[in-house]
Amino acid sequence: MARAALWLVQEVGEGNIFTKAELREAFPDVSQIDRRIRDLRDHNWKISPSREDATLRQQEQRFVSQGAEVWIPGKSKAPKHKASLTAAQRAKVLDEDGYLCRTCGIATGEAYEEGIAQAVLNVARRPVVQPGGEVVHQLITECKRCGAGGLGRQADLGQVLEQVNALSAMERRVLAAWIAADRRSLSPLDRLWGQYRTLPEVSRQAVADVLDGVDD
Repeated sequence: MARAALWLVQEVGEGNIFTKAELREAFPDVSQIDRRIRDLRDHNWKISPSREDATLRQQEQRFVSQGAEVWIPGKSKAPKHKASLTAAQRAKVLDEDGYLCRTCGIATGEAYEEGIAQAVLNVARRPVVQPGGEVVHQLITECKRCGAGGLGRQADLGQVLEQVNALSAMERRVLAAWIAADRRSLSPLDRLWGQYRTLPEVSRQAVADVLDGVDD
């Protein structure tokens, strides 16, 4: 990892692009050099793949900014919240989350919308801002795709609780029911809105014309 970090700083430079082929050519003796590059993100290095940077081609990555100087002894140690999970801990989190990605809702082995790739679930650590401002890292189930695209994602529990406390009694009952079922039940009006949104512009206008003057 330290060698890869120095290569990025000395050979690539911040803001510049490198390819997987160039990386492997620079480290022919390292079988998992791609993983060493990914590990740098745990030390506040910003490296963007093509799925996060639309200007990049599939095999390209951009070295955005340098993080900790991991080549200095003691600075390559992983953060405490990155300590390895046991199999029992991982199984417990997956079970508590219903074996669903808590970001996009996909289940393990389920195909994504394009019907090509299948979801692989991992257990991630998400930073959560507590009501007092402290940030703690809590375990959550996430699919590989959401995990890769969600670097820097942070939840704010204090903000959520503040909005919950501002709800009316009826809204709180509805939300409580959704939480108990771990899903939101759509009303007939919600479903109708979804169907309306799929219509072409001419057909949407026809619906609008029917509703025109409904309050008269």
